[in-house]
Amino acid sequence: MYQRVGQSAYKADLAATIHLASHLKNPEKSFKSVHVAGTNGKGSTSHMLASVFQEADYKTGLYTSPHLKDFRERIKINGEMIPKKNVSEFVEKHKHFFESNQLSFFEMTVGLAFDYFRKEKVDIAIVEVGMGGRLDSTNIVLPEVSVITNIGLDHTQFLGSTLEKIAAEKGGIIKNGIPVVIGETLPETKRVFEKIALERNAEITFAETIDISGYTSDLKGNYQQKNKKTVLATLRVLQKKGWNISEENIKNGLLNTIKNTGLMGRWQVLKETPKVICDTAHNKDGLQLVMEQLTAENYYNLHIVMGVVNDKDLVSILPLFPKKATYYFCKPKIPRGLDASLLLSQARGFELVGEDYISVKEAYKAALKAASSGDLVFVGGSTFVVAEVL
Repeated sequence: MYQRVGQSAYKADLAATIHLASHLKNPEKSFKSVHVAGTNGKGSTSHMLASVFQEADYKTGLYTSPHLKDFRERIKINGEMIPKKNVSEFVEKHKHFFESNQLSFFEMTVGLAFDYFRKEKVDIAIVEVGMGGRLDSTNIVLPEVSVITNIGLDHTQFLGSTLEKIAAEKGGIIKNGIPVVIGETLPETKRVFEKIALERNAEITFAETIDISGYTSDLKGNYQQKNKKTVLATLRVLQKKGWNISEENIKNGLLNTIKNTGLMGRWQVLKETPKVICDTAHNKDGLQLVMEQLTAENYYNLHIVMGVVNDKDLVSILPLFPKKATYYFCKPKIPRGLDASLLLSQARGFELVGEDYISVKEAYKAALKAASSGDLVFVGGSTFVVAEVL
């Protein structure tokens, strides 16, 4: 599992996925889809789109990653997780094929999701890319529209060390003659997307100019404003293609994303006294927006429960964290987790003051114990730290 183990578990190759799809009799060809890539925001964007489709009475599949509490969060229809029975039966039925072809965890999961969506006859599936785009296992779908939320420097060891290279990898989901929506651009990335879209005769829409006044979401992170523009631009393209989605469906979908889809971990308030907020932002671009919103909150003292994975570029993210806070450093319970003592020693170089703890649970308990009713506790730095607290 790439998320747990890291580089050794990552396969940048579509051959095994194509072989698996053929073995399963190409389930990806049996349903309509929207394909969503991007450095940040692709999970929120996917959930908002799914919520709107649900409000419009479409049977809606949703494939996302990683999960926070339960593996089955990755595969949902109308907000309901895939039943355990379907998972075990699928594995049992195809176990020999998986083992003899040495399929990765992600490849098997994509196969399971697409097979389930076909079996349940979904009207549409919102499919989130795992990493990158061009060589991601999800890139066997032929969608109604491709969506790229934004480009930032993350997973550079796999996708390239420049914004242009990362944009080219994510732009790999743009298909011949299929419209593409771009959420945010930079001069370096816009050129890349325009070139790919022109080569593939794909009509391109830039979402940055979309007016979202009058559209409210139950996702309260400030960064969701950008995701809302991407969602709205995507829905306009889908409406033009004949999908029956009303303004009321859009407004209700945005307003009820959490209720309709079960999305967790995006600027989620876990407690009110003391106030506890968690967020899964874990790279420079995502954390910058979250830290800006965090420091704008009202509190007496700030307590931050923080852990990261061991391939994280700490020099780029530690300067974003506020110096005026007490830190509770911890290691997420996965092989890729960075030891809390190493995180502490690095953080001291950026004047972040705190202690290290033996687990996320102990760090969180210590923060709650130290916080008074008017204080704020923030949990973040890694999806996996948030997952353990949830």
